[in-house]
Amino acid sequence: MLWVNVPNWFQRLFPKLIWKIPSTEKTIYFTFDDGPTPQVTPKVLDFLFQYNAKATFFCTGSKAEKYPELVAAIRNAGHVVGNHGYKHISGLFSKTTSYLENANKGAAITQSNLFRPPYGRIMPWQINAIKSMHSIVQWSIMGMDFKLVGNPGKCYKNVVDNASSGYIVVFHDTEQAEECLAEVLPRLLKHFTEEGYDFRTLKSNNLGFIIK
Repeated sequence: MLWVNVPNWFQRLFPKLIWKIPSTEKTIYFTFDDGPTPQVTPKVLDFLFQYNAKATFFCTGSKAEKYPELVAAIRNAGHVVGNHGYKHISGLFSKTTSYLENANKGAAITQSNLFRPPYGRIMPWQINAIKSMHSIVQWSIMGMDFKLVGNPGKCYKNVVDNASSGYIVVFHDTEQAEECLAEVLPRLLKHFTEEGYDFRTLKSNNLGFIIK
């Protein structure tokens, strides 16, 4: 099940996962999954640059391995690279050993211990196996950019009507989401900038979760 706004009761079922960042400031955390993609990621970086916005890119290891220059471009622009697994596999259909191997291989290539489970699907025993080595990041809001091709207005409303300070918003720098993202992302950056929000990255270290 995919929710636009992940319910608080569901978040409480998995307290070891990061769903949002408690904050008294007007901050928001834009994240991008499933890249990098040559024809999409540079455009996303350009939009972010125009608004002096920082974001976190959860890259699949196989793509990061194929396009190291894009990973370097993300970091050089002041953004954070996260790990989305080497391959985009669901925890619901994976043994813990193979799931952990996939996560660790993605971490080695992305050089990141920020891990976002592909599809957001991860089992409790997989969480326990991964948590000692990775900060596991989910999201508060999903704009559904990958599903709303031809209806960017709905994607825009999904974010604007639900997001608030401390929320983690997920998009996708992929070919599937490209058309929707190209229209929605600059509008959202403009909206939240005018509302006085800062766009920040997510970052972790072995001592716990920190914000940059």
